[in-house]
Amino acid sequence: MSKESLQEPTSSPAAPLEAKGSSVRPRLRLAMVGLIIIAAVGFLLIKGLGSSLDYFKTVSQAKSSQAQLGTTVFRLEGTVQPGTIAQSTLGATFTLTEGERSIHVVNQGSPPQLFKASMPVIAVGHFAADGSGVFESNQIMVKHSASYIAQHPKRVTAGDGSKH
Repeated sequence: MSKESLQEPTSSPAAPLEAKGSSVRPRLRLAMVGLIIIAAVGFLLIKGLGSSLDYFKTVSQAKSSQAQLGTTVFRLEGTVQPGTIAQSTLGATFTLTEGERSIHVVNQGSPPQLFKASMPVIAVGHFAADGSGVFESNQIMVKHSASYIAQHPKRVTAGDGSKH
């Protein structure tokens, strides 16, 4: 027998470190991937909830903060002033009031079927860029109670002609 074959195998100090290090790296990668996924989900939740919690501003609030609002899109709540509704091929113009304050609204698109004077509505849009104080809207939402349709079934007609 030769001396080489009788010698005990020596363990290299690097071998256990490589095995230990190789198991730490996947754990570190997994932790990093997990943190990235958690951060992405958190970001999407915050953005999603932030846009869904889009409260409206009253006519008074919008008039008071018109300079800060600029042309950012928001919801404007007020009551349609009687005698101000003018229908056109592009939509309708009208005035929203709250107490003594009012804002002229130019809406692009068809107003809802229940839209009429003296009714509280929410208009979605922004102030005109020219600083005139005109509110440019692309959507009108009529505010009414959940029992309105039950109390007035002949007043509400769906787009397909069916009564609701």
